[in-house]
Amino acid sequence: MTPSFCFRQVVGLIACVTILLAGCGGGDGPAIKAQVQNIRFGAAPELRLNGNATVSATSTSGLVVSYSSLTTAICSINATTGQALALAAGTCTIAADQEGNDTYAPAAQVTQNLVVVFDPAQTIQFGAVPTLSLYGSVNVLATASSGLPVTYSSMSPQVCSVNSSTGVVTSIAPGDCTIAANQTGDANYHAASQVTQTIPVAANGTQAGIPGVPTGVAATLGATPNTVMVSFVGPTNSGGSPIKGYTVASIPSGITVSASASPISVTCPSSCAGYAFSVLASNSVGDGTASTAVDVLTNFQVTTTFLEPMTQPKNSIFIGSFTFNSSARTVTVLRGILSESMTGDQIAYPNDTMRWLPLNSQLSSVFDPTLGGLLVTTFLLPSTNTLSANPTFGGTDGWSPGTGFGLYYGFPDANPGNAYTRIFVNTTDPTTPLSQAQLDKLAYADCAPGGMMGGTCMTGTSVAGYGTLGSMSGFPLKQVISRQ
Repeated sequence: MTPSFCFRQVVGLIACVTILLAGCGGGDGPAIKAQVQNIRFGAAPELRLNGNATVSATSTSGLVVSYSSLTTAICSINATTGQALALAAGTCTIAADQEGNDTYAPAAQVTQNLVVVFDPAQTIQFGAVPTLSLYGSVNVLATASSGLPVTYSSMSPQVCSVNSSTGVVTSIAPGDCTIAANQTGDANYHAASQVTQTIPVAANGTQAGIPGVPTGVAATLGATPNTVMVSFVGPTNSGGSPIKGYTVASIPSGITVSASASPISVTCPSSCAGYAFSVLASNSVGDGTASTAVDVLTNFQVTTTFLEPMTQPKNSIFIGSFTFNSSARTVTVLRGILSESMTGDQIAYPNDTMRWLPLNSQLSSVFDPTLGGLLVTTFLLPSTNTLSANPTFGGTDGWSPGTGFGLYYGFPDANPGNAYTRIFVNTTDPTTPLSQAQLDKLAYADCAPGGMMGGTCMTGTSVAGYGTLGSMSGFPLKQVISRQ
């Protein structure tokens, strides 16, 4: 057993005994001086359906409050900023909480009701009429006042066709191309009256040329292993002759696939990692210019669980999402929420009443060639300062897992209250189940008020990965990554 592990366990044990002697309910936070604090909301803003509004609440202690929606079917809210989004008609109830600290007791929860304002009638309006050449393609754009998506259809199929969701119109003969836009309504809005837009298509008066460059090209990993779906939703200039097909090519070269329309499924020899893709169009005149190669970008969701023996049945759980660039083998915008297992009632997730921290600042991504993937870490604050950097306490850079004896950054001075979670992403296939060695490198640290035991932060690490268990013996249990 290492000296740092012993020190952390002693600090944690002393903190737990202090909590019990103070009558705080066996692990709901540190001993406090119990000064009273109250929360008060400002004036209620107007909240429109599908719109945003920001509520504001302050505590008499001056400590920052957190927000939550008590009517999640009606509205959601950013826990930190107080920006609410109306999802449905009804009354949106927002709660404000303040967990307290070593000086102030937790404040009594207060709520504010916002009646979602909306008009069930909706209208549709087209944008400007585009210019459409024979055999060419253009985008039409229609918007509904409700904000709901519209669908398109061709009223003159002998002259033109249209993609029902993207609004890309392709002409096939001279004449008037008439496109209709519809919105069928939902639980909050009546159906809108259909509107149309007519686009004249003139016969070509010039010699045909090669097609233009496909636009709106994007690529994402396919639903089956070693495949990529390449799409191009924007219009492509036909060059005055009907487009016969499209060709997808890989960068670096080696993969070529031809098809008649978007999207195009591409199969890679073994793995699609490291490849980008371009698209070109062809007609009777020849091949057009290829588009700029695009990286393969795919959104994933992740759930990481750290077993907490001392707070059962509650665990420390991170639920988040990220974008994986399989062409460059990088992860961006890892963000999500981390549960504080020392808060709330003795009820396990997902019916828990734990406090959840928003971790939205990805500040570290390190490739580990031994493990074959990326260790990616996202933080509560836009800074990595989390754990003690003091060498006396085993500190190093102020945040690396297993360092600082679990004490907060700057101990014993003011605590910045940071937190983080580290996940592992396999760069060949993020959904691959983790090996034990990969699982051992997951970690979290919570130095926010609800995740503290005196000066010790709640942490989760493994002995195999970082030489020590977490501050209350927490360790990584499992991680699941799936497609969004």
